[in-house]
Amino acid sequence: IAPTASNPEAISVQCIDDVPAADISVVTDAADNCSTPVVAFVGDSSDGQSCPETITRTYSVTDACNNSIEVTQTITVGDTIAPTASNPEAISVQCIDDVPAADISVVTDAADNCSTPVVAFVGDSSDGQSCPETITRTYSVTDACNNSIEVTQTITVGDTIAPDMPEVPADATYSCIVDVPDMMPLSTTDNCDGELTSQGVETMDNSDLCNVVITRTWDFEDACGNMISVSQTINVIDTTPPSVTNDLSDITVTCDAIPEPPVLEFDECSTNVEIIGDNPQVTSTFDPNNPSDYQIVWTWNVIDHCNLKAVFTQNVFVTLQDFVTTRTDDRCTDDGAIDLFDYYSGSDTSGTWEVISGDTTLDGSIFDPLEVELGDYIFSYTVEDNGCLSTTEVVITVNDDCVVLPCDDITVSTAVTPNGDQWNEYFEVLGIEECGFEIDLKIFNRWGAIIYEASSYQNDWNGTAHSSSFGNSDKVPTGTYYYIINLKNSGLKPITGYFYVGTK
Repeated sequence: IAPTASNPEAISVQCIDDVPAADISVVTDAADNCSTPVVAFVGDSSDGQSCPETITRTYSVTDACNNSIEVTQTITVGDTIAPTASNPEAISVQCIDDVPAADISVVTDAADNCSTPVVAFVGDSSDGQSCPETITRTYSVTDACNNSIEVTQTITVGDTIAPDMPEVPADATYSCIVDVPDMMPLSTTDNCDGELTSQGVETMDNSDLCNVVITRTWDFEDACGNMISVSQTINVIDTTPPSVTNDLSDITVTCDAIPEPPVLEFDECSTNVEIIGDNPQVTSTFDPNNPSDYQIVWTWNVIDHCNLKAVFTQNVFVTLQDFVTTRTDDRCTDDGAIDLFDYYSGSDTSGTWEVISGDTTLDGSIFDPLEVELGDYIFSYTVEDNGCLSTTEVVITVNDDCVVLPCDDITVSTAVTPNGDQWNEYFEVLGIEECGFEIDLKIFNRWGAIIYEASSYQNDWNGTAHSSSFGNSDKVPTGTYYYIINLKNSGLKPITGYFYVGTK
């Protein structure tokens, strides 16, 4: 008869290391009908599973006659205890780019009762806020039996650093507002936002136009409201006298083309400019008693609202011209005294009449033709007229047409027959014996050639001709000839006509 015994009580342990060593004492009720049985450890077998693993431990119970039975104890190995770990230390960074990559090494104290736990990065989550933003980073800690816990690391992202100081234009002083350069945008860098640009704001205090203060301010603010502000002060202090844009170079003109003085135009830096006194003051070197080229000087004295004064001048060099008006008249000796101002169309009678040609004298402006010989007389009157000379030249021809002459029946030969019969022997101009006129005679042939000429003819031409004119003959050929007779100082027009030269 084999011994008897119950299977030992099953046990459960967490870890394989917790499995107790084989102990025959666990077989507590071994019995035999004849002898005290012997309990012995046979061995362990596993079902090959894990979490849990079942180990079957076999004991033999044998009596003295070697009758034997086996009993088994079930040992369940199943880790049900989760690992342990502390939350990683919280960190703070300035910028999102500063957030470090996930690193399982930050979980420094992960532990498990049975195995070395595995730490893994689970993910990040944000609270959706900014400045600061809170990121919760989660790691898992898992043992061999897949018991797991999660730990979290808090990462605070909050920019607390202001943007860098930009390069700011230095304070400056100018004398004219137009010289002030335009306001330009400035740029700087921020530790989180990179490059920041500010257009800037300009304010102007022009309560004193002679000392204008311009303030330019550039503000730089990053995404978290960290701000830096820089400024530039520009003083515009007017210390420059007014300046004109006109070309006031010297000019040269003729006296009849003197322009009007220019209207001064001032540059953009010259404001509220007033002209002191005449606009402009005019001085001239013209001397009416000794007229010649002269100079005009235009002078402007100006002052601006800052009591800054300036003087501008322009020289006008004038070339003198004499504009001559000629008047002519024929007057008889008995017409009476002539006032030369009767020929003058101007209004300035302060000048002096002068005799230019002719043997005569004047009584002021009075000329008496009765006291002079017949002929032409030229008189001149010159005065200043708007910077030029104005000359009236009067030419008076004195004649005696108004005098009744005793010789009013002048006859001229119509034929000359120099044949010695005492009739029509000479070419004669008769009827002027009592007039005292000298005869100026010219005789032409039918071809227009002059064959005879006398400046004081004495009625003594009888057809003679120079031998070189008509061959060997000393007489002109028979034919018709043409004469021109001028009676000197007679006031009469030339007498012309034809006459015949023959022998009968």
